Amino acid sequence: MTYQNEKISLKDLIFITIGCSLYAFGLVTVNIANNLAEGGATGITLIIRYWLHIDPAYSIILLNIPLIWIGYRYLGKKALIYTIYGTTMLSIWTWLWQRIPININIHHDLFLAGVLAGLIGGTGSGLVYRFGGTTGGTDIVARIFEKKRGIVMGKTLLALDVIVLTCSLSYLDLRQMMYTLLGSYVFAQVVNFIQEGAYAARGVIIITNHPTEIANDIIQKMERGVSYLKIEGAFSGQERKALYCVVSPNELNTLKGYINHHDSEAFVSIFEVSEAMGDGFSFNTPSRSLLKYIKKGG
Repeated sequence: MTYQNEKISLKDLIFITIGCSLYAFGLVTVNIANNLAEGGATGITLIIRYWLHIDPAYSIILLNIPLIWIGYRYLGKKALIYTIYGTTMLSIWTWLWQRIPININIHHDLFLAGVLAGLIGGTGSGLVYRFGGTTGGTDIVARIFEKKRGIVMGKTLLALDVIVLTCSLSYLDLRQMMYTLLGSYVFAQVVNFIQEGAYAARGVIIITNHPTEIANDIIQKMERGVSYLKIEGAFSGQERKALYCVVSPNELNTLKGYINHHDSEAFVSIFEVSEAMGDGFSFNTPSRSLLKYIKKGG
């Protein structure tokens, strides 16, 4: 049986292409132009470029052959196709950007170069990851950790970057390395934001003596779903209802206002939800107000 999420999507491939283009653009016009290193397998290609004078566009392919084999064993058919495609696109775009005369004149400001490298590279890689691909290299390792261990890719990439960047001291001085590390940190934050920011949400558990009133406000005024949880106090041994709901970050103050209105002594636990899907949390979902209007027969 073929499931929908196993199908190759043209939309995914388009955004992976755009992401690879951005990443390669930052690599060529910022990192290489300002003699800044890079993390992961791309950083290894820059080390090879310095010592062996081999174009990164070619070494990207050579280094990724064994890693793609590992990816095949762990990630499955669709992820393998997307990874091969992403690696190929990265190689092609790296080759192209080196031959297009574009000069970003920031040689006098390595701080700006580091931040810009992180922003451009992180945006490109974030798009690739967001649509199910990788650019090969340590991206494959990071995606395996995300899939098997639930570790956010940006954190794994940052750790792997430190290892590769330490090796990059073979051709960089300490000043250049510090600005490269700055770029790597910005890179990781941008990747995490693009992967999770669009779907960021907050889970809320409410233990209150007025669960019905608060639930009604959440459903009717905020137009959010809410569930009752049956709980038992460890000290009192009494059974009672708790509420669980998921809201967007900008709705938290509104929710707190409703809770405080009905029960100023309610216990409220708020935590981050890395991803939320469904009504109100998906780009392709009609607005709740429109759905409500349709259900009423308006």
